[in-house]
Amino acid sequence: MPRWVRPEVYPLMAAMTFVTSMCVFQLTRNISMNPDVRVNKAHRTMGVLENHDEGQKYAEHGLRRFLRTRPPEIMPTVNSFFSDTK
Repeated sequence: MPRWVRPEVYPLMAAMTFVTSMCVFQLTRNISMNPDVRVNKAHRTMGVLENHDEGQKYAEHGLRRFLRTRPPEIMPTVNSFFSDTK
């Protein structure tokens, strides 16, 4: 085993791997699905894009729609345990 890979380094490597994968995911999502990013030459020549439906679809993704129906609590069971006056 190399010298710099010690057991103390594993949590740091796990955190950095997670953060790096989240960055790659977000960059890939933006370049492939964001309506404001223009990769091909035909879209770059257009001054103003009229794509409100595509922008709305990008902004209102599935996770956001799901979370909109949920209560804004992180741990509802713990919150109800300490806030109920029964």
